[in-house]
Formats: sequence, C-alpha cells, structure tokens
Amino acid sequence: MTETEKTASTPLKSSAYPNRRFSVAPMLDWTDKHYRYFARIMSKEALLFSEMVTTGAILFGQNPERFLAYNDEEHPLALQLGGSNPEDLAKCTKIADEFGYDEINLNVGCPSDRVQNNMIGACLMGHADLVAECISAMRSVTDKAVTVKCRIGIDDQEPEEILPKFIETVAATGCTSFTLHARKAWLQGLSPKENREIPPLDYDLVYRMKQTYPELEISINGGIKTFAEMEQHLQHVDGVMVGREAYQNPYLLAEVDQKLFSSDRPVISRHQAIEQMLDYIEQQISQGVYLGHISRHILGIFQGCPGGRKFRRHISENAYKPGAGPEVVKEALALVSEQAILDQAFKSQPALAE
Repeated sequence: MTETEKTASTPLKSSAYPNRRFSVAPMLDWTDKHYRYFARIMSKEALLFSEMVTTGAILFGQNPERFLAYNDEEHPLALQLGGSNPEDLAKCTKIADEFGYDEINLNVGCPSDRVQNNMIGACLMGHADLVAECISAMRSVTDKAVTVKCRIGIDDQEPEEILPKFIETVAATGCTSFTLHARKAWLQGLSPKENREIPPLDYDLVYRMKQTYPELEISINGGIKTFAEMEQHLQHVDGVMVGREAYQNPYLLAEVDQKLFSSDRPVISRHQAIEQMLDYIEQQISQGVYLGHISRHILGIFQGCPGGRKFRRHISENAYKPGAGPEVVKEALALVSEQAILDQAFKSQPALAE
C-alpha cells in the first residue's frame, strides 16, 4: 500500500458534491486504482468511478480492502456498489463512507448473467420499489451523495412508460442524481458486450427526463466519444459520463478540465502524462505489484500518433517479464517522438483563410 493509499477517511461532503459535469464510467476490469491514478494525472476535475464492487465481496470476502483501497490523489471518487439487499447495501455504504469515498452509486445497469442471478444490475429496473428501499437504506447511514446509474429499460419494457415511474419511485427517497445509460438492456439473448452496442441509443428520452424532472440531476451515458458530442448533450442534461472512449483513448481526459470546466490549467502532453506515472509505477512495484497490471492502462495514450504502435508493442512484449520495472515504460516512451506528434497536430489544423 502506498503512503497516499486510502484505508479510511473522515471528511463528509454535501450531496451536491462531487461535480458530475463529466465522469468516467465504472468499468469492470478497467477502472481499477491504477487506471484512476493515470486518469487523474490528465484531469483534476473529472469524477472517477471504481469498478462495480458487490456487497458480498465487501462483507464476506477475505480481503475487502483489496476492492476498496485507493490513492488519495484519485478524488473526487465514487464507489459503485452491486447488490439488492437493503441491509447489506447500508452496511457497505457505511464502510465506503469510512473509507472516504465522495459518492456511493448503486448499479442498476449491468446486464451480465452473473449479476442477474444475484438480483444485481439491470434486472433491478423491473423492481423500482426494491431499488427505492435500497437507496433509502443507503442514504440513512451517510451524508455523502447516494446516486443511481441505470438503463432506460429492460427487455420488453417500454422506456417511455417505465423510466419515469422508476425515477419518481427512487427520487421519492431523496435521491437527486441519476445517470441514464441511453440504451435498454436485453437480459436474454444479448451478451454484456452486445448490450453496450446493439440496443439503439435514445438520447432524446434522456433529455425529456431532464425536462420532466428539472429538480433532479440527470447525466447521460452511452456511445459518447467527442467533445462536440459532450457539449451537445450538456445543452440538455447536467452531466456526461464517458466509458470505453475514456479508457481506450485516455488522452481524451487531458482536455476535459479546459473544455468542460473552464480551467486555465495548461493541457498536459502525452509524454508528460507518462513521465508523471513513472514514480507511481516504481512505488507500486516496490509494493509487489506487477508492471503489467499497471502498464495495460497506459497503452492507448498514443492512439493515432506516430510511434504509438511501437510504444504499445514494447510494453506488451516486456511488461510481464520477471523484474520488469519503470525502465520498460521509459524505453517505450523513447520510441515516440514528441516533435512528430506536434507536426501531426499542426498538419491536422484547418488552414487559415488568407
């Protein structure tokens, strides 16, 4: 555990905190503490999420700290819980509060078979009263924000009918923040991957939910890749949540503060972001972490750039070798020319009118 890694903290924040104008979606196997540390180097304002953690892993696992520990630099940080037992969710919320998370979010969107069998995730869209009971129990043990991330419906549900009823039922508990993944989830017949791509996006429905419930904070998720898209959405809703694009193309985060939060902080370069990871990598390796567990999160930083393929290949071929350390990343970085990236960026700029 690093010196800055959290095991417990006490400050409480109001339910209006954190700012959800831009957030990175919780993604299983992806948004672990190493990725979040890297993301925070590039954006100081983005709200970061943990992977979904089930109540069972926290309450009955042999090492719950494995799922809950994080680096202090990651704030603002939300913990996403998976569960449907109000008592268990309340216990886990209290633990998350003690660990110092800024927000506790309930997963009502994951469509995998594993979570369906345990009444977790998207299947809860069919049980609004139970979700309300869970949220009420969670809110009763913390002053932190308790929020919901959900789909617009499941299976044969009609989103225009079910979603308003769901939101009203849950909002009656005092929950004021909802992130809506603008797709239905099909619990039978589609894999989790297919559920992220095949059901059509209905952004207009999410917009209408904000119009219908102006007193609630409504954020939108699903298929968002560019700042132009984000700015369009933010004309209609309170926040945008980006998932795969923020992981596969992490340098997207480098301009979030400037473009969405009006920050005057200089935009960090790709090389600077990697250089700032080196001390963290060395520190984690000294604690017994394998380089590959960290370096897999930085592979996309030079996506579309000259030398990016060489960077990825060098790390992929060497990170899992015995004794691999930060020198592997330094060697990979040396294969990418900063000047070539600058030249490419200059060439891509629209020509100035004479």
